[in-house]
Amino acid sequence: MDKYYSYTDFLKAMSDTGTENTSAALLQEIYLDMFLDHIHREQLLERLELLIDEALDAGDQEKFMLYTGQLNELHKAE
Repeated sequence: MDKYYSYTDFLKAMSDTGTENTSAALLQEIYLDMFLDHIHREQLLERLELLIDEALDAGDQEKFMLYTGQLNELHKAE
């Protein structure tokens, strides 16, 4: 996630006036950020797998090593 949401920020939003609107908006922002991160990651995985397949088909060892390295780094970041 690009943004950092702390429990303190959430509690602060809960204690503000208009609590329902503020906390609901914060939760909605958090869920949207998580959803977009998930979608981006899935698309990146698919793209890397496609590039790896193309590198194998072309017999390009350099690109194969590059893309598999990126894929491995992405899996390590989980």
